Amino acid sequence: MVAGGPQYPIWFTNLIYHNTLYTLTYKWPGLTVHTCSKIPGFSLETLNGLLAGSRFVGPEILQRKQLRYVDHWRVGIVVPQLPPGLWPRLPIALGDIYVDQRDRTTFWELLQFGLQNLYDPQLDEWAQMNTFEHRPGRVSLPRRCLSATSTPGLLGTLKPAG
Repeated sequence: MVAGGPQYPIWFTNLIYHNTLYTLTYKWPGLTVHTCSKIPGFSLETLNGLLAGSRFVGPEILQRKQLRYVDHWRVGIVVPQLPPGLWPRLPIALGDIYVDQRDRTTFWELLQFGLQNLYDPQLDEWAQMNTFEHRPGRVSLPRRCLSATSTPGLLGTLKPAG
């Protein structure tokens, strides 16, 4: 996923490469060091597993230039993973995902909150998607993210619950 671009105040890319989630930050207000953040052990299957556990909030209409009929889903991650009840649990991440009602692989909007958004003062990120390619894309890491290998990988298709 590419968010923003050179002409926007925020510009970064999220990608999964060899079971590691990378965030490459090119531009962020007030940020002078543009690192490559890694979350090892995070595969496309891990992401789809988290999305499979999401809860259906309800059908909605996104009011943009073209009305978008979407299903609103919510996913959350808490640690430690204990059963519901009077157990101390720490919320790590929360996401609201707005998925096209006719094609659940199309995310029109996303609001995520959590520790993964450390650069933002509110720890959240709002994304509105404009374009899609519904096929795996070629992924290669820039030099600053390479560790032992430089073999290009493939990024697969996301599958939300439903």
